[in-house]
Amino acid sequence: MRVIRDECLPRRLGLEPSGHMVSTVPQAGWAGTSNGKLLAFISGNYDAFLTVDKNLPAQQETAALPFGVIVLRARSNQLSDLRPLVPEILAALATLQPGDVTTVIAGQD
Repeated sequence: MRVIRDECLPRRLGLEPSGHMVSTVPQAGWAGTSNGKLLAFISGNYDAFLTVDKNLPAQQETAALPFGVIVLRARSNQLSDLRPLVPEILAALATLQPGDVTTVIAGQD
């Protein structure tokens, strides 16, 4: 699966060994792009978008997107707070469909 991480997520989140092709918004050349334009750029280029922007699903029409969105909820966007979510992120990627929005929350069992 082709996955792109929002620019506020650490590059060393640890998804690369999972068999997914993972890149970042800055690597794609889209740093600083507003959400609406960013989602348009992602369309057709990636299968999943990882973000900590919990407001994105309310602010954008996500149901029609040709990729899925995973919203990460943790104490901060620091690697130490996000790394424990990696197993749940990988599980969410395994079932993510276009237009889906899945929230992965720290401390949830």
